[in-house]
Amino acid sequence: MQRDNKKSIYGWALYDWANSAFATTVMAGFFPIFFKQFWSAGADTTISTARLGLANSIAGVTVAFMAPLLGAIADKGTAKKKFLIFFAFMGVLMTSSLYMVSKGNWPLAVMVYVLATVGFSGSNIFYDSLIVGVASPKNFDRVSALGFSLGYLGGGILFALNVWMTLSPVTFGFADASEAVRFSFLTVGVWWAVFSVPIILFVQEPANEDREGSTNVVKAGIAQLVKTLREVRHLKTVFLFLAAYWLYIDGVDTIVRMAVDYGISIGFETNDLILALLITQFVGFPSAIAFGYLGQKIGAKKAIFIAIAVYLFVSIWAAFITERNEFYMLAIIIGLVQGGIQALSRSFYARIIPANKSAEYFGFYNMLGKFAAVLGPVMMGGAGLLVRSMGYSSDIASRASISSISILFIAGGFLFYFVDEEKGRGEVRYLEKNS
Repeated sequence: MQRDNKKSIYGWALYDWANSAFATTVMAGFFPIFFKQFWSAGADTTISTARLGLANSIAGVTVAFMAPLLGAIADKGTAKKKFLIFFAFMGVLMTSSLYMVSKGNWPLAVMVYVLATVGFSGSNIFYDSLIVGVASPKNFDRVSALGFSLGYLGGGILFALNVWMTLSPVTFGFADASEAVRFSFLTVGVWWAVFSVPIILFVQEPANEDREGSTNVVKAGIAQLVKTLREVRHLKTVFLFLAAYWLYIDGVDTIVRMAVDYGISIGFETNDLILALLITQFVGFPSAIAFGYLGQKIGAKKAIFIAIAVYLFVSIWAAFITERNEFYMLAIIIGLVQGGIQALSRSFYARIIPANKSAEYFGFYNMLGKFAAVLGPVMMGGAGLLVRSMGYSSDIASRASISSISILFIAGGFLFYFVDEEKGRGEVRYLEKNS
């Protein structure tokens, strides 16, 4: 298929616009707040934080175990788009179903949220892998950044509308803010479904010369996964990058998923936290595009290092903030680098993997990302519970929990220092030549 076609690029990038509504309104915004105040009403903040961390970890483990095998099957059957559609609409259905979960029913809220997150994360495996079909390697940074930037803008626009609904429920015909929040979950489902249409219509999946028939595709996918696990020893750069990515993206994902919960735990008002999220979204839109061009100018590796350093600073400073304006400043700083580190990590990885096995390799990429999302929330919840058990206040326990995330940025940055992109490309060429 022809790459660098504008219609295909924008059709692909708009999926970020579509599913980022889940990441903002549900994952980062309303679910943590609603989980504490509605579904876990009356529970200690430390306990509800641990429950939320457990929910994110269960979702992460589920996707992590599925990702590589599903990727291998999709590659063999030329089924990346089919898998994307399946998981996307699973996410749409489950997100919409949050509207029906009653007050105090936190186990059901966790179950529905986990399934929605599996849909969100599972669809991203195949969305990410399709970048090798819509863009040439020289444009990976720019195209990947375009997707994330549209995601920040689209997610921010719907989130702003949802916030308005909760702040002025009567204007929209709701009885109270709780009803408006529940309806917001429905709007995310509709938004996600509608804006998934462009990627379905305008993005063609690259043909696979080794495509298997439908009756053999699962068997062939399993065989391909086993073969890749044997071959990966020759791709030392891929292995090293994934180890580094596993650590530093864990810190990023944990901050995304637990920032609002942390803010509530140390006493900030809900409206302040929502405003901070909106700031991050709208700062992230131009910043992600800027990081794409920065990656092309100074190299993706150097740009990723800048973002890791900023996140390390954020994870330490966050433990000491006491004023609302400090939280807003943190939101601005995170917005400057969040989309950049996500976009350039994706494009960097796309350059050092075999293009004809992109779904499978992005399965490994997402697998480690989701295993990281298991570690981070558990670390944060565990650190808080440990400090709380030592007799310290909930406030001090919460501050200790956020500071523990700095370890992930230090370790991830250290490993990433040894990743050599040119060596990685050479390893792929050697493998393709001798396979």
